[in-house]
Amino acid sequence: MNIDLLVHEAWPAYEQRRHGGWILRYAGGVTKRANSVLAPDVPADLDAAVGVAEDFYASRGQRCVFSVGSRTAPELDAALEARGYALVDPTIVMVGSGEMPEPGHQVRVEDHPWPEWLETWWAVDGRYGDGLAAAERICTGVPARYAAVEEDGVPLAVGRGVPQGDTLGVYCMATLPHARRRGLARSVLRALVRHSGARSAYLVTTAPNLAAQALYRTEGFEVRGGYHYRVL
Repeated sequence: MNIDLLVHEAWPAYEQRRHGGWILRYAGGVTKRANSVLAPDVPADLDAAVGVAEDFYASRGQRCVFSVGSRTAPELDAALEARGYALVDPTIVMVGSGEMPEPGHQVRVEDHPWPEWLETWWAVDGRYGDGLAAAERICTGVPARYAAVEEDGVPLAVGRGVPQGDTLGVYCMATLPHARRRGLARSVLRALVRHSGARSAYLVTTAPNLAAQALYRTEGFEVRGGYHYRVL
């Protein structure tokens, strides 16, 4: 399972530029996933390639960011560190089976995000100011399913599932603070996976988020790798 490529495809930047084997990604600065360099190889002229990347992001008013995953050459990570790039946002990848129990709550599942779904997700994960329009553009850049447990028409917990061959990428898991510890996220996760019919599912979460990791482990997910970012 090439997680680096799966994440790239499931969370697509709406502007992408290839430079050799690298992909320079930009999406309004919303999330590092969509605003970083996917660099699976080390070019012969590394200094020149890094310079192209730095110019690409500088021209868009962004800091240069590299995604460093399991397929990234260790020497590239070391070279970026030597150039002053800081390591930030260590993230783990968890993989589980496509076999899931029934959700414990009624879950609404749609082919497109509806306004209230977006509002709930952004209320929890909206760390990017007024970037909701860019975030919606990223979300809808590939076919996906959108799930929510609602109460009085308000989504309390939401999630997004992206079919990718035999696996399902689970993204945008978010629960409103006052609705936590009720098993709502568990129901959203189960609904997405069961609805997909996929043989497996994966998700990513930040390394410090131990509460989320504990929840996912109870649903059969285990750590299968990780990645981090290098930021200039």
